[in-house]
Amino acid sequence: MNLLAKYPKEVRVFLGASLINSTGSSLMWPLIAMFVFDELGRSMQAAGLVILIHSLGGISGQLLGGALYHRIGVKTLIVGALGMNALGLFLLPAASESWPMFMIMMALIGLFNSLSMPAIQAFIGFRFPERRGELFNVIYVWNNIGVALGTALSGFLADVSYTLSFVLNGVSAGTFAIFFFFYLGKVENENDGNSAAVAKTVAAEKISTWMLIRNIRIYLFMSIAVLLLNIGNSIWNTGVSPYIIAEDLPKRMYGFLWTLNGILIFVAQPLISLIKRYSAKTITAQMTASAIFYMAGYACILTMHNYPGMVLGMILATFGEMLIAPAMPAFLSEHAGKATPFYLGLSGGIGSAGRVIGPYVMGTMYDGGGLTPVAWLAVLTALVSVGFFVIHGIAISRMNRAAPLHAPAYQEA
Repeated sequence: MNLLAKYPKEVRVFLGASLINSTGSSLMWPLIAMFVFDELGRSMQAAGLVILIHSLGGISGQLLGGALYHRIGVKTLIVGALGMNALGLFLLPAASESWPMFMIMMALIGLFNSLSMPAIQAFIGFRFPERRGELFNVIYVWNNIGVALGTALSGFLADVSYTLSFVLNGVSAGTFAIFFFFYLGKVENENDGNSAAVAKTVAAEKISTWMLIRNIRIYLFMSIAVLLLNIGNSIWNTGVSPYIIAEDLPKRMYGFLWTLNGILIFVAQPLISLIKRYSAKTITAQMTASAIFYMAGYACILTMHNYPGMVLGMILATFGEMLIAPAMPAFLSEHAGKATPFYLGLSGGIGSAGRVIGPYVMGTMYDGGGLTPVAWLAVLTALVSVGFFVIHGIAISRMNRAAPLHAPAYQEA
């Protein structure tokens, strides 16, 4: 608790609730491809199709969540989305009896799960503007402690019951909804200039959506780069997981990879701090470095083509994740002003398109040629993403010279 003593009590409570939610989520999502492939007896192409449909729902949720933040209010948006997500998760085991109904339910779960994401990120940025960069990182770290806890159990749960994973995920989402119901109610009742007041102020302002979209320098290039990284990152669900099954390795070995991911995110923070201090001093440099780490990780899987290579690949890819995950919301919260919820939803939606393309393409490639073509695709997409992050850095540098970047993004041409 000494590590958290410097943060307000409400932040510590928020971290605890996030930990519960992320633990529940990580029980299920690494196993969804296995569930379709193993339990339902479908091909990896079919598993990729399910993840594609779920991701399409997620893209819709990201875009809609960013647009609705100032229209219906943060409390209604977050609590409603989390509550509907929990309901969908409870109904998923029954829906799996019918293939079309299972796909529809996965789309709805993707929609409601992502609907709350830009709202939660924007709320943090508005609530704690002076410490948002630091808080994005600490929340990211604690969420991934939950990932470590959840994935440590996920492989074992797969051997016991996939349904149990769905139900526990629903319980955690429902708990998170209850937390936000009371927490945001408290925030709304405060009288000392808080996030609810900020949201009402912004809601009264007329901001042109077209003007926001036209400002491509602030979001487009980095969003395309993340889209490409998400295509490559699909290798874990639609490349590594079926490879482990095909090689008759215990399912818990797949769970271990994600447990390693969560542990590293916690224990390797000092190393990431050194990278940020000496090699990647700006947010844009951190984004570029993240893509390089991802590329190196996928190259390990391609060249070694065995489980130790997957372990090393996960280590390097985790370093990439640790650099990019808190950087994007921090960048937009710092530079997009009151338009932050819109840009968080827009950039998140574009980036999530990679989760639509990647699983289906990689599932098809795996069915046709195994792990090798899948790994080649992951390496190439990461390489191209490096280029887009470099373009983003150049565009932001030029924009900053032309006009202060901290000016509200919707005033930019």
